[in-house]
Amino acid sequence: QVHLVESGGGSVQPGGSLRLSCAASGSIFSITNMRWYRQAPGNQREWVAVITSGGSTNYADSVKGRFTISRENAKNTVYLQMSSLKPEDTAVYYCNADVRTYDAYTYEAYWGQGTQATVSP
Repeated sequence: QVHLVESGGGSVQPGGSLRLSCAASGSIFSITNMRWYRQAPGNQREWVAVITSGGSTNYADSVKGRFTISRENAKNTVYLQMSSLKPEDTAVYYCNADVRTYDAYTYEAYWGQGTQATVSP
């Protein structure tokens, strides 16, 4: 079993910053892609950013230039540094990772529980 535990959510004013963390634990053999998604009430979950095991990154147009995804492979942790935050960034943020466990032959996607980020005056 694999667990992804997120932290770093909170409330901030427009223009402020938040740093989200998500640590994977369990019987992990390897992790390839790690991603962040977000979901606002009444909306579908949308992809925000991805980082590969080699460190390549891509971002949704809505956050490009403001958010930075990074990872520490030795700690099985992915981060999302969010700057210049806007009210429309308000959402529950979820981390996602493609994980191969020691007793499996394929990679499987795992999700964190989500952490709330609120941007308002």
